[in-house]
Amino acid sequence: MTAEARQSAALLDLGASYGEAASGYDEMWVPLEKAPHAHWQILMQDLSRLRGGELERRRLESSRLLRENGVTYNVYNDPRGQQRTWQLDPIPLMISSADWAVISAGLKQRARLLDYILRDLYGPRHLIRDGLLPPELVFSHQGFLRPCDQTLDSEQQQLLLYAADLARGPDGRMWVIGDRTQAPSGAGYALETRSAMTRVMAAEFRHNQVHRLSLFFRNLRAMLSGLMADKKDDPHVVLLTPGPRNETYFEHAYLASYLGYTLVQGDDLSVRDGKVWMKSIDGLKQVDIIVRRVDDTFCDPLELREDSLLGVPGLLEAARQGNVVIANPLGSSLLESPALNPFLPNIAQKILGEEILLPSAATWWCGDKTARDHVLKNLADLVIKPIDRRLPSIFASSLDKAGLETLKTQILSAPYLYVGQQVLSCSTAPSLRDEKIVPRRALLRTFLTAHQGDYDVMPGGLTRTAPDEHSVFITNQTGGLSKDTWVLADKPDDQTSLWPSPQARVGAAVHEVALTSRSGENLYWVGRYAARAEAILRVLRSVIYKLSDYDDYRDDSDLQVLERLLVALTFQTGMFPGFVGDEAKEKMRNPRAEIMRMATDPNHPGSLIGTLNLLMQSAFNVRDIWSVDTWRVIDDIDEILQSIADGEPSFVTLQNNLDSLLGCLMAFFGQTQESMPHESGWYLFNIGRRMERALQLSGLVRHTVLFRSSEVVEHLILEALLVNQESLSSHRRRYRAAQSPSTVFDLMLLDVRHPRSLAYQVRKISELVERLPQSQPVERSHSLNDEQRIILKLYTEFQLADLNRLVKVNDESGVRTVLDGLLTNVEKRVRKASEFLTQRYFSHTSDAYQLAPTRTELL
Repeated sequence: MTAEARQSAALLDLGASYGEAASGYDEMWVPLEKAPHAHWQILMQDLSRLRGGELERRRLESSRLLRENGVTYNVYNDPRGQQRTWQLDPIPLMISSADWAVISAGLKQRARLLDYILRDLYGPRHLIRDGLLPPELVFSHQGFLRPCDQTLDSEQQQLLLYAADLARGPDGRMWVIGDRTQAPSGAGYALETRSAMTRVMAAEFRHNQVHRLSLFFRNLRAMLSGLMADKKDDPHVVLLTPGPRNETYFEHAYLASYLGYTLVQGDDLSVRDGKVWMKSIDGLKQVDIIVRRVDDTFCDPLELREDSLLGVPGLLEAARQGNVVIANPLGSSLLESPALNPFLPNIAQKILGEEILLPSAATWWCGDKTARDHVLKNLADLVIKPIDRRLPSIFASSLDKAGLETLKTQILSAPYLYVGQQVLSCSTAPSLRDEKIVPRRALLRTFLTAHQGDYDVMPGGLTRTAPDEHSVFITNQTGGLSKDTWVLADKPDDQTSLWPSPQARVGAAVHEVALTSRSGENLYWVGRYAARAEAILRVLRSVIYKLSDYDDYRDDSDLQVLERLLVALTFQTGMFPGFVGDEAKEKMRNPRAEIMRMATDPNHPGSLIGTLNLLMQSAFNVRDIWSVDTWRVIDDIDEILQSIADGEPSFVTLQNNLDSLLGCLMAFFGQTQESMPHESGWYLFNIGRRMERALQLSGLVRHTVLFRSSEVVEHLILEALLVNQESLSSHRRRYRAAQSPSTVFDLMLLDVRHPRSLAYQVRKISELVERLPQSQPVERSHSLNDEQRIILKLYTEFQLADLNRLVKVNDESGVRTVLDGLLTNVEKRVRKASEFLTQRYFSHTSDAYQLAPTRTELL
């Protein structure tokens, strides 16, 4: 048998098993011809060549790529944790060029139509006056925001971003089953999905001449930059996110980074004198354009929802005055109402003079008596939806007789709040499940951006498939998988950069990206938590090594060193009483249980795991700042944390995990050094890191070498200190002798050239603080601020320190009193400098909020 014949036979075998499972319209398979659709044939031939679980291997590889890149979707109330790695099906949805031309034209028409409706309903309201829309449908919708009335320019395009959910019906036509207009999400996931697919399905992607997505994002960026072309050449654009707990936070951070915008939360912004300002570490920066991912009513607690902590008080007034452009405008959620569907064909005919190109699922608004009677008569065959998001949709077929009666009563009590909609039997598409290609129902979300007076459609989108053959709902929250969407081109697409041509950028000013106070604070604490975790890791390793020595030799000197290290560990973690106080002797009989608790207790913020969880939380809060490789290191830390949480705790696995975690932390420090721009954010990160290292080293020295010891014990403690700080080799090369208090103190406390010494930390803090933006007036710029002054005093103290006095032990107290004073000053002044930094750069000004609740019945 020839290779071509074998390939045809393999394709027939694949189609036979697939075709038996398919029912209704299938995107790939033509039952009568017992063959794939023409535009699927190249891909299916490529897939039929794969052997030995290769497709499953590619699925696992795509999952690995997405996990390493931090692509997550937050699933609420998920026992596996809120952040779930994006799940990708490696078989794309294929759409032919001819089919896409029809879909694209229909989407553009629908976007133009919805844009007109938005401008009209918040402006002259001709649609209501002319009887094309019932007033009850509009004014009873929670998305019609009365404070936004007459705020939109009826002559200018207002619907700037739009997404539509499509499903192919039994007739083979695409139907619109949902509109997303207030904060359409998914475009970033589509882009990251495409990035993963071009890695794991590279050959198949080339063979099929797939349209690229970059031109869409270039047009999106150009559209946003041109919104204030009459006022500013280079407007300040920010992306407003609800925060890390939002289900699509990854996408917000990813798009902000990809498009070069600042990611902000509501408390990063403030309205003053009718303008929106971003609170950055070097003062207020005016914001011109806001791409929002916050729902309408949460955007302004002054005029809309008074209990919102996600919005910006006064934002609506700033938009009224034309000082900020919001994409999409507040109030645009009204367009998501399914009650508009039955009226769109007439509006399209009246306003555009065109027949509707993409039909909606058949919909009956219950505010109309004839439609209501039809819904009640055919209730069991319909899905009942509210006109807004106040209630969930109900598939009436799932209700018993009593449930249907209750639903009827509910509809009749306020019929204008409900629609009945045809249950659309959407098409199936190939999906990889349990290493088999099977048909699964699929929905496609498409994306549009305003472009040169019309709309540009992303040539692709985000396809979601049902988790099993019986599922009715297809959402990520219910376990659906995502797949890439390949729109085929007649010829290969040219590579398109997101950015304008280099010639257009010659001579352009280069500005440091403004860093929000919130991001600066998170970076500072990432530095502190990372250094704190490193310190706890190192002491834990020293404890385990010394415990092993004591178990082997039962030497009293080893026991004394172990006791001091355990006291240091107790103070580092703050997990008292630990090995301090009256219970210490009892715990020393079997210290492993308490050591394990200090390492792995997830409920105590001072444990190693608790500290690393705080590090992960702070790092995730500034997800948009990290490079891809840096995030992979962060993901490695998270994976180790997960394995510790899931595994059985033991000293053997603990030691292995400590080594892995320490390696990851060192890689993280290296990545930030090499990949982060050395600007304000990097300065704050390293200030936090150096401050924490100074505090941790001071504490370690205090609890190990501050007190008088025998000669043997002191020798062992000094060696443990050097090993703990990775300085034993440096000490041997420099002093060429056994360690003594004088040589160790000289190296670890006073040497400004040694990266592990206390003096080095203080010097670096001083240098970094000087590079931060200063807020004092120009005429006083030569003056030192509070944090500079206090660090300078501390650094001067190190320069003036007398090594002989630091080493000397007081005969009466048995304490190195001069050393004690130096360490006390380190801890006190570093903490005070931290307070001054917080007050100067991180304290947010308070915003105005309502004293009385909003009249919600008017909203």
